[in-house]
Amino acid sequence: MVSARLGMLHYVIDHVYGAFMHRTRITPPFFSRGWGGPKLELLERMAKQLFPMYVEGHNWPPPLVRPVWRTVWETKTARLREGVFQTPCDDELTAALPPESRTARVAWLVPKNVPPQKMSCVVHLAGNERRGNRNELICGVMGTGDHTYDRRLRLGGPLVKQNIATMVLESPLYGRRRPFLQRGARLLCVSDLLLLGRATIDESRSLLHWLDTEEGFGKMGVCGLSMGGVHASMVGSLHPTPVATLPFLSPHSAVVAFCEGILKYGTAWEALREELAAQKITMTLDEVREKMRTVLSLTDVTRFPIPKNPDAVIFVAATDDGYIPKHSVLELQKAWPGSEVRWVTGGHVSSFILHNDEFRRAIVDGLDRVEWKESW
Repeated sequence: MVSARLGMLHYVIDHVYGAFMHRTRITPPFFSRGWGGPKLELLERMAKQLFPMYVEGHNWPPPLVRPVWRTVWETKTARLREGVFQTPCDDELTAALPPESRTARVAWLVPKNVPPQKMSCVVHLAGNERRGNRNELICGVMGTGDHTYDRRLRLGGPLVKQNIATMVLESPLYGRRRPFLQRGARLLCVSDLLLLGRATIDESRSLLHWLDTEEGFGKMGVCGLSMGGVHASMVGSLHPTPVATLPFLSPHSAVVAFCEGILKYGTAWEALREELAAQKITMTLDEVREKMRTVLSLTDVTRFPIPKNPDAVIFVAATDDGYIPKHSVLELQKAWPGSEVRWVTGGHVSSFILHNDEFRRAIVDGLDRVEWKESW
């Protein structure tokens, strides 16, 4: 009875947070500038070409990035560096990115005095709720995302003692890569969501390739929280060599977040309908939502290939998540036989605060299930 009441409390917290952030309109809604026009058509076409390109090896190896590094600080046991590199996306995709997003940024926390072949490195991808903005105080307090580096570095910091490095990618369209007209996390167009995902996949795969071929790391993995977990699933699925894949508090598709979960209250449905009306396409709001489902079905990870080593896939999900229903997590586990789901008690918001140790444990265990590079 007590656990049921606590579970309900966590679920209510998620909905109170969602109501405050989305229904009160203290921040602009997602997709206030519509579908994205030609960009959406481009990205839909590119998404349909994704599997032949990646699965049949046409896009491997990825372009090799060469980050330019500067040291932020170092101690006797660890070093933090920040780097920049030009996005490795192809010319067509790079042209679709806003100019602010074409330079990628990473932070890299590495144990010192340990040879790379004896270390592991995990690429951490970002969630989709901004934190630390004065106008979004509750985000900072409740910790539901991290578009810069701080939260993910805190998550990875204790792993240094276990010879696990943390590489944090700043997402396109977020943080210092955010377009000038965009406020916070609120993407302007539906096409931006697909663009963000595709660019994140390309940049992450190039970073993993760099860690492997240039730095010689013995093991690698990719993890992410919320939206970052969806992207981590995609990267782990499409990467041709064994990596640990660690999605935390993430759905199997963006459809769940924007059409079923709390974010549907923060979506500019009327603006999306008005854009269609301007094209002489008459739709009800329900039909607009159905069109959104169709577009976002391109992000359904259950349609992606099974990762090379599914036993190194560990999902961490919350028992009372108001954003991500249990069935969404279980759908992806079912699609990837051999993967594991670990349940933590809490909601979407509270689990970001309460369960860092569980996230770290999943990272360690996932990497333990990947063979050292010499034996590949």
